[in-house]
Amino acid sequence: MLALFVRVLTRSGNGSLNALSQCQQLRFFNVHEYQGAQLMSKFGINVPPGIPAKSLDEVAKAVEKMADENGEVVMKSQILAGGRGLGRFINGLQGGVHIVPKARALELAKQMLGGTLVTKQTGPAGKPVNTLLVARKMKLRREMYFAILLDRKTAGPMMIGCSEGGTSIEDLAEKYPEKIIKIPVDCRKGITDEQAIAMVEGLRVTGDKTKAAQQIKALYDLFVKCDCTMVEVNPLAETLDGQLVAADAKLGFDDNAAYRQKEIFDMKDESQIDPREVAAAKYDLNYIGLDGNIGCMVNGAGLAMATMDIIKMHGGAPANFLDVGGSASEQQVVEAFKILTGDKQVKAILVNIFGGIMKCDVIASGIVNAAKQVSLSVPLVVRLEGTNVAQGKDILRSSGMSIIAADDLDDAAKKAVAALA
Repeated sequence: MLALFVRVLTRSGNGSLNALSQCQQLRFFNVHEYQGAQLMSKFGINVPPGIPAKSLDEVAKAVEKMADENGEVVMKSQILAGGRGLGRFINGLQGGVHIVPKARALELAKQMLGGTLVTKQTGPAGKPVNTLLVARKMKLRREMYFAILLDRKTAGPMMIGCSEGGTSIEDLAEKYPEKIIKIPVDCRKGITDEQAIAMVEGLRVTGDKTKAAQQIKALYDLFVKCDCTMVEVNPLAETLDGQLVAADAKLGFDDNAAYRQKEIFDMKDESQIDPREVAAAKYDLNYIGLDGNIGCMVNGAGLAMATMDIIKMHGGAPANFLDVGGSASEQQVVEAFKILTGDKQVKAILVNIFGGIMKCDVIASGIVNAAKQVSLSVPLVVRLEGTNVAQGKDILRSSGMSIIAADDLDDAAKKAVAALA
């Protein structure tokens, strides 16, 4: 997909500072396919008829309404990941998208609803399927690709299209490089009729080009008014009667716009998110899970990335990115420890704090109280520096707990890696 799924890079265990820095800058909120379709329809965008179903009773009712003249329906697993069609359920069922006779729909729904679907984008743990989209089978003449995203080079929205669609843009760009159309839009002026028509021509639409241009403009309207970071329609399909239909779409939204897009952000499905990230967000902590076994708690994104890189340099592997911020309270420190110790892969914890706005004595008190509350059973390495550092170190020394003190960041990383032995 064209979206910058930078978070995937951070899970590869390579300790890449660059990947993590991007991850902090680019946090996108996504919605399910059926939610995106409901939103698009409000902007006059053509979407396939479909009904979300969260129970077998709802599936049965939806099937009756969505079955075509041949008695067939489309059953689509709703998870926040791509590759559903080629995915596999943990229970053995192959494929997260099926076209079936309505007589078999309930039987299939029993295997899909409540199951866990594994795709190339979910990782081996997969994602839970709590909703099925029961959709009408569409008769399509052809499939195209269309997307709008933010382009750094032009510092504004960029429309991208291809007259071939239905597969990943990477594959399309490799196979049909000459068919890729890019049209930058001046966000101060908005999309023009000429730009919409140019995209329609590039997509080689065979139906009513004026109506097709209206669909392109409606997609741009959605992009701007909903604070989207990405609108990707793949495929953008043309029906037998020449209409453009957003057959499948992925929408991404700017997290910074949550305050003015409350209705959209209320659609958040926490079952699709790492529960550790959900817990961290409740206490205004920045957390991203990685694949290592040394848990990290640091204040400041830059210091956190440096800490992880130095752990990697000394032969260890960070289990997470956890930034408690520059002014964390003792309660936030306690909650951060609960998240770290709740991760079974964490075999040691490294706390690296530079006291600027945050005072080292406050952090030290939080560390001691947190360690007592969670009955800490793994080695704990602490490096403190900055405001009230002497008081902070006194609190750690007098705690009666087995805390490994470190003089500097390099010393802390070495001791954390050694503690695993």
